[in-house]
This record gives sequence, C-alpha cells and structure tokens, in this order.
Amino acid sequence: MSLMADLSNSHAKRSKSATKLAEYILQKPERVISMSIATLANQVGVSEPTVNRFCTALGLKGFPDFKLNLAGELARNRPNIFRGIESGDTTSHVVSKIFESTRASLTATEDRIDTGSVDRAVEMLSNARSILLCGLGASASVALDAQHKLLRFGTPVIAHTDMINQRMTAASLKPDDCLVCISYTGRTKAMIEVAQLGRTANAMIIGITGPDSPLAEQCHVVLKVEGDEDTELYTPMTSRLSQLVLIDVLATNLALQKGPAFAEHLRQVKQSLVTTRKNN
Repeated sequence: MSLMADLSNSHAKRSKSATKLAEYILQKPERVISMSIATLANQVGVSEPTVNRFCTALGLKGFPDFKLNLAGELARNRPNIFRGIESGDTTSHVVSKIFESTRASLTATEDRIDTGSVDRAVEMLSNARSILLCGLGASASVALDAQHKLLRFGTPVIAHTDMINQRMTAASLKPDDCLVCISYTGRTKAMIEVAQLGRTANAMIIGITGPDSPLAEQCHVVLKVEGDEDTELYTPMTSRLSQLVLIDVLATNLALQKGPAFAEHLRQVKQSLVTTRKNN
C-alpha cells in the first residue's frame, strides 16, 4: 500500500493525535515536505514525539524518512503533463518546461516498467541469430542508438529508418531472428505493417511503444513508453529520451547476462577505439 493510501485508510486504528496528523498531511502533502518536525507539530497541535511515533508506526525510521518517502511518492504520482511551449515564452520558461516534462516522462517510464518484460526481451536478444531495429521519424534516432549499443555484442545487428528497407528486411526474417519496433504512439501504419511482416516470418518481436496500441498487439514483448505529448503538434521530445533509457536498460542487462567473461570483450572493444582519439 502506498504512503498516501495508508494515510487515507479509514479502517486504520489511530489515536486522535495520529488522525489529526494524517488528515493534515493528506490536505497539504506538498507543504509538509518542506516543514520541520517542530513546524508540523505546531500546525497540527501535537508534540514532536507524537509526530515521530506517527512516522515509526508507518514503518519508517522517523520524520526525515517520512518526508523522503512522501516526496518520492508525490513525484511519482504527479501528472505527466507536457506544458507546451507558447509564443512569448522566455528562455527561462522554455528551459523549465522542457526539463519538467522530461523528468515526468522518465519517472513515469520507470514506475511502469515491467521487469519481467525486460527479462524476456533480453532473452530474445541474447538468443537471436540477428537483430533488426526499426524506427521512423523521431524514433529513427533511437533505432540508430540501439544499433550503436548492440554492435559490440557480436550478434549481427542493423537499424533501418527507411520504410521500404524495413519491409524488405522484415519479410526476410527467420524464426530465430529478433525484430525491435520503436514507435511512441504505436499507431504509425508503416511500423505496424513491419511488425505484421515479422510475425508472418515467425520472428521474435519486441516493441518499445505505447501500451494497448495497434503496434503493441503485434509484439511478443512490449516495453511501455507512456506520456502526454501532443505528437500532432510537437516533435516528440521527452518520449524519445524514455526510449533511449529503455535501450540502455536492455543493453546493460544483456551485458550482465553474458557474465564476467564478456566484460573482457567489452574492454577490448573499448580499447580498439583508443587510437581514434587525439591525445592532448
């Protein structure tokens, strides 16, 4: 049960003082985060030891721990709203809006990620004879980034960002090949059709896309990317960053799955790049 749900539980047995604390926190959670224990005790009309006992009764170490947990929960539950850039916005407003929406998007993706789906996707990539990465528009750069990350694993991998090449390659896949389809909306017809071609070829299909989308329905495993970006007006920005983070999650888990011996291979790959950099 979440902290806020615990506080609002009407069946919980609490003293009058604890009930007053719970009611005050539910009404003004954002304000409580910035309060000292003395200020909260004064506002509610209870003693500081009562506040501490209230926190430990919730399974926390004390008031500082309570505030940390409350702040984290509020951040996770804060609506993931993209405040659109408007005419007349100052540079300060633009910076604030973009960073705000990016943080919200990454938090939402982290909260909703299904580690079981990550494990299944990693298993598919690990067992694949070859990997085909497909993305269009803003998702094309994510496919290319994934190609860069996966090249070092020794499995043939290619990213196609042209729908004709995507269709031809997807139709040529074999059952032990893996197709990764990347689309924020999951409604792009060309990408859905590529996934359908992959299914017809009996390939393994991973989707990095919105849940319950037409594309998601064609995939064997879906890593969910959700948000409130208006893709009809703005080029997706925060969603692309969430997709990139999911690629990092897959690549890192894939490397860990291969064990310590593979770490030496990664060091050799990195060493091969040393001569490409100019010494100071």
